[in-house]
Amino acid sequence: MTTTLPETDTGSGPLAGERRLFIDGELVLASDGGLIENIDPSTGEVAGHAASATAADMERAIAAARRAFDDGRWSGDPGFRSHCLRQLHEALLEERERLRRIVVTEAGSPIALTHGVQLQQPIDEALYWSEKAVSFEYEEEWPAHESRGQMHRRRIRYEPTGVVAAITPWNYPLYLNVAESLPALAAGNTVILKPASLTPWSGLELGRIVAEKTDIPAGVFNVVTTDSTDVIEMLTTDPRVDMVTLTGSTATGRRVLAAGAATIKKTFLELGGKSAHVVLEDADLMQVLPNTAAVCSHAGQGCTLSTRLLLPRSRYDEALRILQAVFERVPVGDVWDPAVIHGPQVSARQRDNIVAAIDAAVAAGARLLTGGHAVTDRPGYHVEPTVLVDVDPSSAVAQEEIFGPVLCVIPYDTVDEAVEIANSTIYGLAGEVSGGTDEGALEVARRLRAGSIAVNGGNYFSVTTPLGGYGQSGLGRRNGDEGFREYMELKAIGLPQRA
Repeated sequence: MTTTLPETDTGSGPLAGERRLFIDGELVLASDGGLIENIDPSTGEVAGHAASATAADMERAIAAARRAFDDGRWSGDPGFRSHCLRQLHEALLEERERLRRIVVTEAGSPIALTHGVQLQQPIDEALYWSEKAVSFEYEEEWPAHESRGQMHRRRIRYEPTGVVAAITPWNYPLYLNVAESLPALAAGNTVILKPASLTPWSGLELGRIVAEKTDIPAGVFNVVTTDSTDVIEMLTTDPRVDMVTLTGSTATGRRVLAAGAATIKKTFLELGGKSAHVVLEDADLMQVLPNTAAVCSHAGQGCTLSTRLLLPRSRYDEALRILQAVFERVPVGDVWDPAVIHGPQVSARQRDNIVAAIDAAVAAGARLLTGGHAVTDRPGYHVEPTVLVDVDPSSAVAQEEIFGPVLCVIPYDTVDEAVEIANSTIYGLAGEVSGGTDEGALEVARRLRAGSIAVNGGNYFSVTTPLGGYGQSGLGRRNGDEGFREYMELKAIGLPQRA
């Protein structure tokens, strides 16, 4: 919903965030005054507003980013880029408590998660990318080789791609705004960030901080929020945009690929997941199964969460008793309570879609072990922690991403069958294997077709570790040198070998 309101915005929630776009070094309202309501999902109330950009605003942002890249100052000076990103890291530290309130308010994130991925991790990553800008080896000398009777030298050079459009989702807004924008900036690109319209402040605050507290030149970083599909599509069709990065659903990824086909845009996609957790027969169930409640973290709104639990049939009944006890004790509570990890869904629509998916699964033959309903005794958009058992591995609930606090439990008879089930979806983003020994679990992990696998609780998630998916879970990798190179073009240079 777009509406027009006066420039001053106090909001009706606990915090009014930045409402202005950041275009070509200026903080500005939308050219037609249009605004988006920003809803606090834990209350269902309007927390404030944010600008809804027009086509003219997006045109200005694209032109500014193109000009700022083509003038060469930003792309050609890694030391300056590092300096500016270090300023940004320091500013994020200064603004940390305000940003914490923003993430909790607009994303409905439990405050406990802001001490990790929702806030602290992106702040830490800003420092990492500031250092990567100067530590990365942009040009490498390769060994000489012989061709046609002569020796030749080879140099491999990494250069920034150009103008990068970063389209980010609502579930981990500050983290993903940083994770998509900062490596692109560190590599020498200019960026147009388009945050999700459900969580606009986390992106617009970055624009304000860059404007007020860094030396990043005008046009290098732009933040444009809008609820217009036509305006967003300008980023995927305009030939002045060289690369599109998207974190979102697989359906959205398909649309981005199709829209960018005419100009053959370089595209990085981190898309949906339906991660499987394979529990082996020799696993310690009392140790492993309580951790499956992680599917309720941020109300299940995470693409890497293990939403399919594969259990050996020989221990199935034992496991279900443990799971029921675990999930019935997961509190759905106040997002400002540090003990709570299960907050609201981001919107009423999202809540209703999850409940509809649960109802459809039961109608198709799955059985509710616990949960399965919307929470009606508190404000906001909450769904009960839910465990569906006896799930057919080919059913919709086992094949499609639900993005809610729903665990699908599937029995298996042999490890080969478990691997086949785990690999049976279009997705391949992440997964888990738990067993009595690391070696046995690792052997199974190697057989799973997914980009990231946790073995016996091991954590793969780090800014230094590549993250991305197989199949329709995406294209490319985020983080580390592999992720940094996603934002660069590769140039091979041949030189004669002189005596």
